[in-house]
Amino acid sequence: MRNVFSSKIKTIFSVAKNLPFFSLDDLASLETDKGYLKVLLSRYEKAGKAVRLKKGLYVAKEYLEKTKENGAGSVYLEFLANLLYQPSYLSLDYILYKHNLLTEVPVNFTSVALKKTKALSNNLGRFFYRKVKSDLFIGFETVKEGGFTVSRATKAKALFDYLYLRKNDLVNQASVSELRLNLKELNNKDKKELKAYVKREGSKKMKEIFDYLF
Repeated sequence: MRNVFSSKIKTIFSVAKNLPFFSLDDLASLETDKGYLKVLLSRYEKAGKAVRLKKGLYVAKEYLEKTKENGAGSVYLEFLANLLYQPSYLSLDYILYKHNLLTEVPVNFTSVALKKTKALSNNLGRFFYRKVKSDLFIGFETVKEGGFTVSRATKAKALFDYLYLRKNDLVNQASVSELRLNLKELNNKDKKELKAYVKREGSKKMKEIFDYLF
């Protein structure tokens, strides 16, 4: 009986270790007893052989190690940020830092989503999602890197999202200056794109903030 159990574990994880993420349903063809699978995954998680991404979703530690060895560890985490809460795209502090508009290193993966604001965390990182209206859920690019598909805000859209979600706190020129944005990283095309988002949003407040910037 013990050998059968051991054989099943090896079979299941020979499949799981090649998947960027998996759920119980993904393993159903190998084992129909979901109760057994839950016990198995719990044991593997405690042993450090599997990482729980969120409720019902896992990744094998072996897969993560291979991804890092292949130089795709960072892009996998970005892919994960998109995956954990859909639809969403990376934006705000995380993207601004990538484009040198913010100098402080972000400690979280920050994204914009259509659904309610949410925070998730696991052993791989902390993931924050801020809600915007559907007509502002634009301005992101979906690219394929390292075998993963990732959606990221453009430089201008990340800045718009950052300002828009803080607009009630940005009461004057001084409060905008306190953000310490490195605006030299914006070219004329970026500024034009940012202005288009401000116009689309339509509020007097965002127009004032735009004027404070430049």
